Order: sequence, then structure tokens, then C-alpha cells
Amino acid sequence: MKPTPFDPIAIAIQEDVGKGDVTTEFFVPPDLRVSARIIAREKAITAGTETAAEVFRRIDPATQVRIVSADGSNVNPGDLIIEIDGLACSILKAERVALNFLQHLCGIATLTRKFVDAAGNDHVKILDTRKTTPGLRALEKAAVVAGGGANHRFGLFDMALVKDNHLVAHLGFTTFAETVRRLRQQRPNVRIEVEADRLEQVRTLLKIDDVDLILLDNMKPAQIREAVALGKNKVKFEASGGVTLKNIRQIAATGVDYISIGALTHSVRAIDLSLEMTPVAV
Repeated sequence: MKPTPFDPIAIAIQEDVGKGDVTTEFFVPPDLRVSARIIAREKAITAGTETAAEVFRRIDPATQVRIVSADGSNVNPGDLIIEIDGLACSILKAERVALNFLQHLCGIATLTRKFVDAAGNDHVKILDTRKTTPGLRALEKAAVVAGGGANHRFGLFDMALVKDNHLVAHLGFTTFAETVRRLRQQRPNVRIEVEADRLEQVRTLLKIDDVDLILLDNMKPAQIREAVALGKNKVKFEASGGVTLKNIRQIAATGVDYISIGALTHSVRAIDLSLEMTPVAV
């Protein structure tokens, strides 16, 4: 079956509006024009502003949308994020879908910024993972960048990440090393990362020239520091597993290059935002 282009905005509008907005149809004059404002109700980092703006335009191309606080902006309670001018019925029809995207993506950017600040180390890049909402990966990864983080691989196709379950099929070091070498020859532009959860595995992996990164899975800071010392100037290291706002500074101080955190996208709280409308005098 041939895949079709995925349009999260179209899907979100269809599931919310369906055959039409019954409430607005009966209770809002069709020609009533309003000015609307999306404002922050709490301190946050903005993300998803273009997505939210596109929702209003999809509902009614005549709606005028102005982004005041672009992605990556710091906002405080009461700050203006987006201004919208148009028909009340169109804005009301788009309101919930636009806010759903904006609140969720601002939540990701805000949490990412908290981790970046807590790490307190410009050398370390804070990465997302593939633990994203199905269909929203591109939007969520963009939100991570808006918060000051960086993107890990987008999917299974753009980087090799060999984890413990992949290694079940291999019959030893020689076979594994040959497979890594073959991958490098056939896909020279694909980075190769291999997971290790023990220092013994790190020492073994460092014998393979074609490994670009070693993922240190659920290691203690002391073990991470030792692993980094073993592979200094040879490979990059990524720490993952059990990372929290309380321990990330300690992990960042080990000298590791990357820290990946699934919670950036799978455990975020939506930011409190609201849309306020004011009738426009004719």
C-alpha cells in the first residue's frame, strides 16, 4: 500500500469540526467581526506559533493572523502571543485546534529549556528521542529546538542506533565489527551509534573504527566519566536513561557530548494559554 502524505492540521480540524460547528452556527451572527488575542497565562517558551496560525487560515483564508511572540520567545503571564482578526464564527471554529497545538508544543519547548538551563553546560547538547506523539514528530522536534535543545535522529531511516535487542542476532565481536564495516561502506553518510550499559562494552566498541557514537544507557555519573575518558578524541558519547532536572547537571559535568531525554516529548504538561475575543465596531 502506497503511503499518503500526513497532514496533522487537516486531521485535527476534521476530528474537531466534522460536519460543522453547531454551537457557532446557532449562537453567533455569521457576519460578526472580532479581534482576538492568544495570551500566556504562565511563564513559558513559545513553540508551534506557525502551526496555530495555519489552523486559523485553513478554517478561513480571509482571517488575518499576526504572530507577536515567535517560536523560542520567553513569555510571561499576560504576554501576547498571537493576534487574530476576522469573522467570529471562523475564529471560534479554529480556536480549540489551534490552542491544542500551541499549548502542547509550548509545553515541549518550555520543558526543554528547563533541562538546558539545569544542565548548565554549553558543551552538552540536550537531545530529544523518537518517543513522540504519532504523526506529530516533526512539530514536536521543532518545539525541542525552539526550547534550545537539538534533534536526535528523526526516524529509523537517517541513523543507525544499535541497541541490545538488535545484538541478539549477532554471534560475537568479529561478526558485529564486520557488519558495522559493511554498513559504513554501503551507507557512508549514515552515522552509527551503539548502545552500551557496561564499561566492558565501551572498551570493546572502542576497538571498532567505524562507530561514531556510543550510547551510555543508565550509567552512573562516575561510569560515564570513565567511559568518556576511555574514548576521548575517538568517539562522541551520549548519556540516556533516568535523566531528571535534579541530576542532569551532574551528568553534564562528566564530559559527555549529548544527553537524550524522552520526557521532552512524551511527558510534557500543556502550557496554560487563552484566547480572548473583542467585537469590532462597524
